[in-house]
Amino acid sequence: MVRSILGKLSRRLFASATEMAVPTLSNPIDKQQIVKRLGKIQPLSPRLWGRMGVNQMICHLSDSFRVTIGEKPWKTERISVTPIPLPRWFVKWMALHSPLKWPHGLKTRPEVDTEHGGTPPTQFERDRANLLELLERFTRRPREFEWQPHPMFGTMSDRDWMRWGYLHMDHHLRQFGK
Repeated sequence: MVRSILGKLSRRLFASATEMAVPTLSNPIDKQQIVKRLGKIQPLSPRLWGRMGVNQMICHLSDSFRVTIGEKPWKTERISVTPIPLPRWFVKWMALHSPLKWPHGLKTRPEVDTEHGGTPPTQFERDRANLLELLERFTRRPREFEWQPHPMFGTMSDRDWMRWGYLHMDHHLRQFGK
């Protein structure tokens, strides 16, 4: 029993320390930093890796928020078969809570790929404005939507979604040197 109580206490303390130490969209300073970096992106910003152009990346991020908040559906048959060679909880923890940067070159799902079912780019400034509006809706409290399950991580908490949102945007802003 003592071991169980100590385990619960250490998990709570570790979670609190981790939550304070990692950037997340629920922290206004972290969110402001992401918005500022997004403002530095230009239509001709060169990519450092991957195949998406800068406007495709902006539309990809927008579509990712759209499926998360339920405006655009995941193809459910794909959600259940997303291959994960490790336990789901471990992959989720590594992606959201480890200090490692997300790897380059992971294949994007068709629903959020501008060339295979995602929203195609239109006008750069309009697409960026749409992304900023979606970011606001994603982070607004109270929420006007129900979180949709993540295709690899499944059901996630508000805290996990805010961390995922930060990491996803950070990953793609770094893709363009921002």
